[in-house]
Amino acid sequence: MEITIGKTAGFCMGVKRAVEGCRNLAKQQPKVYCLGEIVHNQDVIEGLKQEGVQFIQELEQADGITVIRAHGVSQKIYEIAEQKAIPLKDYTCPNVLKIHKIAEKYAQQGYYIFLCGSKKHPENLGTLSHCGEHVSIIENEEDDVIPAIEQFEKSGIKKLLLISQTTYSLEKFYIVEEIVKNEINKDVTLVINNTICKATELRQMETEILAKEMDYMIIIGGKNSSNTRKLFDIAKQYCINSICIQNEKELNMEEIKNYEKIGIMAGASTPQKSIDEVVKAIRKG
Repeated sequence: MEITIGKTAGFCMGVKRAVEGCRNLAKQQPKVYCLGEIVHNQDVIEGLKQEGVQFIQELEQADGITVIRAHGVSQKIYEIAEQKAIPLKDYTCPNVLKIHKIAEKYAQQGYYIFLCGSKKHPENLGTLSHCGEHVSIIENEEDDVIPAIEQFEKSGIKKLLLISQTTYSLEKFYIVEEIVKNEINKDVTLVINNTICKATELRQMETEILAKEMDYMIIIGGKNSSNTRKLFDIAKQYCINSICIQNEKELNMEEIKNYEKIGIMAGASTPQKSIDEVVKAIRKG
């Protein structure tokens, strides 16, 4: 049996920075809070809880230094923190902060904004607070683009910015871009800024290449991880024998024994330990 692990599998820079920063804080401070799940991976969260980190859903629940995760937060959170004198340790991913600045810049210049991504994803909830009043979220390229264009036209604005969640599907972004170019009026000033982070692009591209060569694909990541789900969708498209698991406990060893070439890819919120344990379990058989 041949096992191939994707070179881009596992923690991205932003997630690694946030998790390690949170862990170091827990060693130094008697109380450390994290606003929301620091990553969409239950194994990581449980580990941090054991190290003393408390996860909260509302900033008002904090009674000490509070971590802002890599996804970022809305501007309102910073205002509440200042009002209530809650110290923050901000680990918002630099790529997310870059999107905030782009959105703010174009909103101030009177642009309508199309934001590609999940309507409920925490990253987009933060980005929305920088987009001004005129914004539409495009989650599904088949269902959301035309209604968004209709809303844009109703606004009477003649300037449009297209941006994206950092972990959005590259393939979907190109489809949205093409539809927007074809459907909007020619007198509209259109600015397209592909803000999908490079790590996401590379991971998605490598998953496609790997899936085409393997008999069986294993995608490792949290059940509620957006980028992991996209990797699974890509793997399934090119390798019908693809599964998505959170850890080695979910492996079906009897099924895996039927395949010779096993490919492994992991989402941006998957720790190296999870990858290593999956490989160990497969080799142990």
